[in-house]
Amino acid sequence: MSVQTMQEIMERFLPAPELWPERRYPLPEFRYPERFNSVTYLLDDHLEAGRGNKVAVYYRQTTMTYGQLAAAVNRLGNALRRLGIRRLDRVLLRYRNEPDFIIAWLAVLRLGAVCVSTMPLFRAHELTYIANDAEVSAILCAGDLTEEVERGRGRFTTVRHCLATGPAREGFLRLDELQAAESDQLDPVFCDANDLALIAYTSGTTGEPKGAAHFHIDNNIIADAFGRHVVEPRQDDIFGGHPPLAFTYGLGGLLIIPLRFGAATSMVGTFTPETMLETIHRHRITVLFAVPTAYNFMLQHPGFGAAYDLSSLRACISAGEPLPASLFHAYRERLGIELLDGIGSTEMYYTFLSNRPGHVKAGTTGVPVPGYEVRLVDEQLNDVPLGEPGMLAVRGPLGIVYWRKPERQQAVVRQGWNFTGDMYRRGEDGFYTYVCRNDDLIISGGYNIGAPEVEHALMQHPRVLEAAVIGAPDSQRGMVVKAFVMLKEPAAAAEPLKQELRRFVKERLAPFKYPRLIEFVDDLPRTPTGKIRRTELRQREQAKHPQS
Repeated sequence: MSVQTMQEIMERFLPAPELWPERRYPLPEFRYPERFNSVTYLLDDHLEAGRGNKVAVYYRQTTMTYGQLAAAVNRLGNALRRLGIRRLDRVLLRYRNEPDFIIAWLAVLRLGAVCVSTMPLFRAHELTYIANDAEVSAILCAGDLTEEVERGRGRFTTVRHCLATGPAREGFLRLDELQAAESDQLDPVFCDANDLALIAYTSGTTGEPKGAAHFHIDNNIIADAFGRHVVEPRQDDIFGGHPPLAFTYGLGGLLIIPLRFGAATSMVGTFTPETMLETIHRHRITVLFAVPTAYNFMLQHPGFGAAYDLSSLRACISAGEPLPASLFHAYRERLGIELLDGIGSTEMYYTFLSNRPGHVKAGTTGVPVPGYEVRLVDEQLNDVPLGEPGMLAVRGPLGIVYWRKPERQQAVVRQGWNFTGDMYRRGEDGFYTYVCRNDDLIISGGYNIGAPEVEHALMQHPRVLEAAVIGAPDSQRGMVVKAFVMLKEPAAAAEPLKQELRRFVKERLAPFKYPRLIEFVDDLPRTPTGKIRRTELRQREQAKHPQS
């Protein structure tokens, strides 16, 4: 029997009240009704305003209007309700960036149920863990992504229904047939503002994935904080990008923010630099969301600014990894636009620190998003001196609430502040500069070295495509800086180039920060969201030195 009241969810799955972060709503736009359904802000409001014939979704050669999207959402919602999906039931989604994801996500929330989105690359083990941890009632799946669900089926403990698009598959109900038989009218289930709306799971780079709980009010907050004040959406905007919709960065940037403001969103499907550039060109995307790696790969593509017309772009949003200053300058020089770097997290739901249009400092993560407070503190939670590195502590309208992880909750929320695990410096101008993750700090011979600054220095070299830096065990210094380097032309890899790269870094950083070890690689291990798995690189090095 699934849990059907928020009080039961609080008692069974969420941390004790004293472990929650302090949530503050200082801006007037954060005032919402006590009861609502966040989907009404994304669909119903536009239909009532006469925008039913306006395009909401672009996908390849097709479009879907707000009216068509609402009808599809209602048909799926009715089908799920007929199967017994009720308020606060958890529903797992397994789709790529395609219209079916948007329809499913909105339909689940319209019923007052809870979305549990998963990355397309997740395997049976990860899907089984998430389905059982969230006590999922149903799984909605793209027809070509059923294999891992089938492999995990015998281990699901609460799943009552598996549904898939496309041809009939054993053990799966046919979504297309169920939807076709339903009405396109469905009233939203009104929920308390703090009712659970989604559980966002991390990609599980260390241990099992961790679920972060987010609520109906949170969907509105990300639109009215980061969306309204940083992106500054317009109804004629077309949003696009590659971050998976199953990743909160993609969910906010490619679904919630555009639909909240009556704009359109463009789905790229599977990302490659060429498909992204072609989609910008074809759909005339104006606001682009991507990670630095993707911006870099697009910049290196021979069609960048030549075969593909990118003149429609007015704003480019970056997150997921620190944005190198060199990449910012390259885009401003080539396209005349600013890349707006920011930081958020799955646990915090969305971006809380960011550069803003006309208020950008290259190489920094910007300033607090309106509605948020940021501090840099030491282990005793004392503010560190200006210019010194400190642990990033955040407080505002969103916060970290782990699902079934009370021990983890205690580690990340202290005195009401959220601790993201990042180290930053604050300059006299108020801009915050990323130093490293707490566990990415390299201590070599008594010197503290932030891996990202070495990576950024390496990436300024004309032959370097990308770099990942870690601390490698060393018997004399404890650690030494090691760089894994991807080259634009791999044939150039040779010992003389390593010496050249070392000199190049020494010219830009303090001499003790240069990479004593350099390994040329064809690729770097990544999470499903595109982040480099530095943990995996550290583990590889540690395995070479088991006694270190």
